[in-house]
Amino acid sequence: MATAPTRRKPGLGTKCQPKQPIPMEERLRRLFTTLCAQIDGGHFLNAIKTCHKILRLDHTDTDALQTKLFLLLQTEQYEAALSLIGDNTSDHRAFEKAYALYRFHKEEEASSVLQELKQTRKGQRGVLHLDAQLNYRQGSYQISLELYSELLETADPQSEEYSDVLTNLTASQKHLDFINTGFLHALDELPTSVVSSIETLPPPTSHPTQLALESHSTQSKQSEEEPAVSKAKKVRMKRVPKGVVPGVTPPPDPERWLKKSERSNYNQGKKRKGAGGGATQGVVADNAPPPPSAGRTGGTSKGKKKKS
Repeated sequence: MATAPTRRKPGLGTKCQPKQPIPMEERLRRLFTTLCAQIDGGHFLNAIKTCHKILRLDHTDTDALQTKLFLLLQTEQYEAALSLIGDNTSDHRAFEKAYALYRFHKEEEASSVLQELKQTRKGQRGVLHLDAQLNYRQGSYQISLELYSELLETADPQSEEYSDVLTNLTASQKHLDFINTGFLHALDELPTSVVSSIETLPPPTSHPTQLALESHSTQSKQSEEEPAVSKAKKVRMKRVPKGVVPGVTPPPDPERWLKKSERSNYNQGKKRKGAGGGATQGVVADNAPPPPSAGRTGGTSKGKKKKS
């Protein structure tokens, strides 16, 4: 009788074929698709990590480099942005370098880069915005006022840029008014003795901001040297038991959770039982009751007599 052939499970005994690697172009295409989705969703930190993956595959990819620089500026990582730009003074990254220097509080370097940039990108709105902000920070309120007025004339009244420019224009105008006439009105309101003392004082040797920083540093040192005074916490009356007056009622015994035999004041001021003057073993007390007798004498027996 012929037997049916046994069926072998698929893949059993056969060698697994190695998985083919994904081509470089396909990997880059997938990474750029992920990068666009992350930027659209506002996930900038994850987008920076995706840029790192792209640059590991192709470190000369200009799109990945430009996107990474944009993301670093958006996440306020200005030092990393400056290190990415490096010594590259090409025109297509000069604006990003000037902006990073401005946000990193390096106004002189930002101003030098911006002066070269204004010659090549004259009239560009981004350059005008940065120039106005830089002049405002350096105290040139008249120049910043003129630049903001120019930007306000060409901005859309319904746009967010218009409201931002109007706010900065108002701030520049207020600073300029105070410098020109506002401080005179403030001096007129002061007492005569204070005005005369101000007029006789020598001019300050340091910048006002530097003096403020120095005074702040001295105050911080003094506060560090002074001992810290612990503020008494306010007692919540809801948590205070009934009949307890905070600050008057003595605190509870800290050993109240221990056994009496384990407390430190156990047997203090007390005599042990049977100590001193007590009866010892073998001594009979005077008023001790007589021991019970085995039988009663002089009494009648209640038991019945046996009949003879």
